[in-house]
Amino acid sequence: MLIPPPLSLYVHLPWCVRKCPYCDFNSHAAKGALPFEEYVDALVRDLDHDLPLVWGRVVNSVFFGGGTPSLFPPEAIDRFLQAASARLRFAPGLEITLETNPGTAEHGRFDRYLAAGVNRLSFGIQSFDDAALQRLGRIHDSAEAERAVKLAQDAGYDNINLDLMYALPQQTLAQAEDDLLRAFALEPTHVSHYQLTLEPNTVFYARPPKGIPDDDSAWDMQEHCQRLLAEAGYAQYEVSAYARPDRQCAHNLNYWRFGDYLGIGAGAHGKITSGAAQHVLRRWKHKHPQTYMAQAGGEAAIGGDEIVPAERLPFEYMLNLLRLHEGFSVADFSARTGLAADALAAPLAQATQRGWLEETDAGRWRPTELGRRFTNDVIELFLD
Repeated sequence: MLIPPPLSLYVHLPWCVRKCPYCDFNSHAAKGALPFEEYVDALVRDLDHDLPLVWGRVVNSVFFGGGTPSLFPPEAIDRFLQAASARLRFAPGLEITLETNPGTAEHGRFDRYLAAGVNRLSFGIQSFDDAALQRLGRIHDSAEAERAVKLAQDAGYDNINLDLMYALPQQTLAQAEDDLLRAFALEPTHVSHYQLTLEPNTVFYARPPKGIPDDDSAWDMQEHCQRLLAEAGYAQYEVSAYARPDRQCAHNLNYWRFGDYLGIGAGAHGKITSGAAQHVLRRWKHKHPQTYMAQAGGEAAIGGDEIVPAERLPFEYMLNLLRLHEGFSVADFSARTGLAADALAAPLAQATQRGWLEETDAGRWRPTELGRRFTNDVIELFLD
């Protein structure tokens, strides 16, 4: 029996000051004044159109991603949240995250974001090395990054994530360590620490920068930084996510546990489970902001709908769950996919034989240390 899981709301705000050469997200460099009011109007129309998919369900987290959501004034964020909470059942005290670029942080805005209901900030720092930031095409420097985080803390924020990358062009192990030490000095509650990858359709993919560390050097950085994070009190709970006790990102945890999420905004993706129809629906919206705003609220704004075939569900489930250190239970798998335990028998046997997965005394399956090094290979076992 397919049972609808917890529900989140994702809101995509697609503009940024300048598109970074490594970024493959749906982001568009701002040209002139941005249509904040018109875009919020489109978001509300989009939400109204999708409401029948989730009617009566409780929303457990909200995430504003981009682009650079902090380009939007607090009043625009507040207006959307008021409209959304009037239409959806927001759980008491739900986590509401806003992605923030230090180069767009202004004194006096953070307290107004907090008043609007945003209770978690995620800063895209990437590095505290000014030369590295220039090579990455970032619009801020290290001093601006530190100042922005402190401004947010002064405004009352006590739940802050810092995004950092490693294996950057020309980066050494000592520089990767220094990035973390400077992050620790700011005392964030959460650190996202991930390797720079050259994604298709990016400038870096077409013209790779010089001096990218090789695989062995990148692995050395990863292992060393994982030790530093653990020693500083940040427990790893996902491939690239580390948190203080009880400060894991609720929104991302819902993604990784194969939860549902309503995707609103230009290029936003959603996943919705229907208990009545017994299927998992994926829906995405048109990517270009102008096209999206013109069509939001109607079928034309939908870029596509897909009912996930039953034979692909094991792979999609594992693509998310095997990123988590907590692993999964077979009962959870059946509830999230509607499939019997037999669907996992053969790949679980292979993964166990190769030493990639292990079953705990509590009956949960989780990646071994070896399995975490070969995550993609483990996941491929579950392809139909």
